[in-house]
Amino acid sequence: MQTVWITGASSGIGEACARRYAAEGARLVLTSSSAARLEPVAQACRAAGAAGVVVLPYDLSRPEGIPELVRAAWAAFDGLDVMYCNAGISQRTTVEDTSPEMLRKIMEINYFSPVAMAQAVLPLMLERGGGHIAVTTSIAGRFGFPLRSAYSSSKFALYGFFETLQAEYYDRGIRVTLVCPGRVRTNISLYALDKGGKPHGQMDPGQAGGISPERAARRIVKAIRRGRREVLVGAGELVMVWIKRFFPGLCARLARRIRPQ
Repeated sequence: MQTVWITGASSGIGEACARRYAAEGARLVLTSSSAARLEPVAQACRAAGAAGVVVLPYDLSRPEGIPELVRAAWAAFDGLDVMYCNAGISQRTTVEDTSPEMLRKIMEINYFSPVAMAQAVLPLMLERGGGHIAVTTSIAGRFGFPLRSAYSSSKFALYGFFETLQAEYYDRGIRVTLVCPGRVRTNISLYALDKGGKPHGQMDPGQAGGISPERAARRIVKAIRRGRREVLVGAGELVMVWIKRFFPGLCARLARRIRPQ
């Protein structure tokens, strides 16, 4: 029986993965910034067959409390097999309209919080003989994407840290899975930061046409179970990752033509 901790668990990919793990009988620790939105997910997971569910709401933009949050998640079921850092926030602003405050907020939630969580959980996992850390990146972390300067930067940075973590601790039983979504029908565009730091409040057309969170969760949970280093999640848009790898100049030209909402 696995014990799995998921952040960003109140909706989208996080909720779908929680339900997927619940159907497999896992014990779950669920985190998001909203206790009110977490509780219905927890109830659904219990009904789906989870062996146990603990709700730990927390605002991941507050780094000072993350070590204690990790200790609470670990103590909930006396250990964690999987820690999935899925919480994140996006933006819809040009470089000129991206304030230093917005840049820092996005980096705090998307990059510094999973890094702090990994550093706090690592000694516990090592003492136990190993563990699995998964983190949601993005195809925007594989190539620059218009109106995503801070978001893309945070996702690029995740690759550097978590690939290094796995290289250093693989032989000591630590596994890392980088979850790289393209277009998935989640609420991330609704809560993305717009000019002035206000919520964007709109579902992007491309995202509205993306794959379902449930389909994404099937691939993610399977990839973590198999110990995959990286899993690409999406549909046709994922071809841009391969174009960037083999034809970076073409990728740059295509990115310049993107007209995102």
